[in-house]
Amino acid sequence: MASHPRLPGRLSAPGEPVADGTESWRVTGSVRRFESGFVCLREDTLLTPDGDAFDRVVVEHKGAVGVVALDDADRVLLLRQYRHAVGGRLLELPAGIRDVDGEEPRVTAARELAEEAGVVAGHWTDLVQMWSSPGMTDEHWHVYLVRDLTAAAPESVPAARHEEAYLEVVWVPLADAVAAVLEHRMQSPMAVAGLLAAWAHRPS
Repeated sequence: MASHPRLPGRLSAPGEPVADGTESWRVTGSVRRFESGFVCLREDTLLTPDGDAFDRVVVEHKGAVGVVALDDADRVLLLRQYRHAVGGRLLELPAGIRDVDGEEPRVTAARELAEEAGVVAGHWTDLVQMWSSPGMTDEHWHVYLVRDLTAAAPESVPAARHEEAYLEVVWVPLADAVAAVLEHRMQSPMAVAGLLAAWAHRPS
């Protein structure tokens, strides 16, 4: 195992997988502090491998899906949506919570794309998967890249409520959206991850 020649840490070994790993430290106590249909707030007491006890708060979440939808001119579909927690209208990807038990993520994503943006996709690629904020929640995201877009049948698009009733659908050149991310003008995390992954996914 070789150390970095100048900086703290070791060099990855030849052939070593560059990948997350699974691990579970011992939990000696767990209390559910809050629960709703949306999230659950849980406080765990756990032990380090050396036996030191400490507490961590975990937000349990059903997970979510998102869609980077590109038209024939490489314009990406974005939604401008009000977000109360941050006090702003953010440019985001079509997305939604995995709130139907047992439903495949792609099925959920197709439904959200139709309901929020009125769009159906013919070609799907599994683009990126990620934990939204692993220091405090188990929320996991599946983000897809889709093409071959058509308008959804009007009867398949339900009436929107709450924030979704005020969504604005905007088509932006993918290059401009990526520039907005890199210039800190777009900060919704799923949009940041999805747009950069879609940019990296372009044919060479």
